[in-house]
Amino acid sequence: MKAIILAAGRGSRMNMLTINKPKCMIKLKNKPLLHYQIEALQSAGIKDIGIVCGYKKEKITHHAITKKFENTMWESSNMVRSLMSATAWLEHDTCIISYSDIFYDTHAVNLLIAADAAITITYDSNFKKLWSLRFDQPLSDLETFQINSASVLTDIGNRAKSWEEVQGQYMGLLKFNPRGWRIAISALNSFDEQQVNCLDLTGLLKHLVHSHEKIQAIPFSGIWGEVDHPSDLALYETWNW
Repeated sequence: MKAIILAAGRGSRMNMLTINKPKCMIKLKNKPLLHYQIEALQSAGIKDIGIVCGYKKEKITHHAITKKFENTMWESSNMVRSLMSATAWLEHDTCIISYSDIFYDTHAVNLLIAADAAITITYDSNFKKLWSLRFDQPLSDLETFQINSASVLTDIGNRAKSWEEVQGQYMGLLKFNPRGWRIAISALNSFDEQQVNCLDLTGLLKHLVHSHEKIQAIPFSGIWGEVDHPSDLALYETWNW
């Protein structure tokens, strides 16, 4: 089991906070976001931790990083292109994939490790509380997320029109085993280069769902948050962890 953290982009919505460093190195409670991810992964027993760099790559440092990948197209591409930069691992090893602008506790990683599906994602089942703190009108930011009775993802990534369309929120934490990665690559072969460059992971998951691929969705109700705006940092600084 290996882990890959996607940290190639700048995170321009953080404004001046990322002018001299990548988003993953922004501090929350005096600790870079990247350190939260690495600590959770290490506590779950993962020793091989790779990171996909791009913007200000020299500023990304941590003694636990065992491999640095690079998305040389980071300015003109999205997360799927970053993930493809780590194909050397994904082809041969089961990998936990983590966004670099989130934090979560070890239990979320353990849930993914225990899952046996080709592609598995975690989702926040307590999203309503968090979104009500982050947004005056939570539904305006939420995306559709629905699963069936077998906990298989049936809808993700569209603009939600009602609360009934939102059973949870994708956390930016998922797992591919080698078969799952082959499924993803097969799907990506139907896109041209520009389409791949524009594709984020939610978009890839949505495409796989529409292609009737089975994606296991696991509910998580522990500590988790995403940092998308300076106001998110201000909110999380008030949390008693």
